[in-house]
Amino acid sequence: MCIGVPGQVLAVGEDIHQLAQVEVCGIRREVNIALICEGYPAELVGQWVLVHVGFAMSIIDEEEARITLDALRRMEYDVTSA
Repeated sequence: MCIGVPGQVLAVGEDIHQLAQVEVCGIRREVNIALICEGYPAELVGQWVLVHVGFAMSIIDEEEARITLDALRRMEYDVTSA
């Protein structure tokens, strides 16, 4: 099973070939944005993206990001409390 985790883009390079800084659950990660960047990379700063194995797979809205993060946190709690 594959899972994507929401993250917020904090910083980008000058072009899509440079990795972006994305915060995922409080941790900064370097993420490839080439699959989602259709304009200038700077337009992605502040956007929420779905991250899978170091790649931003899609842009999502903040509400969807929060709902997904809450669901992931509940899964962690359910697994660890069993």
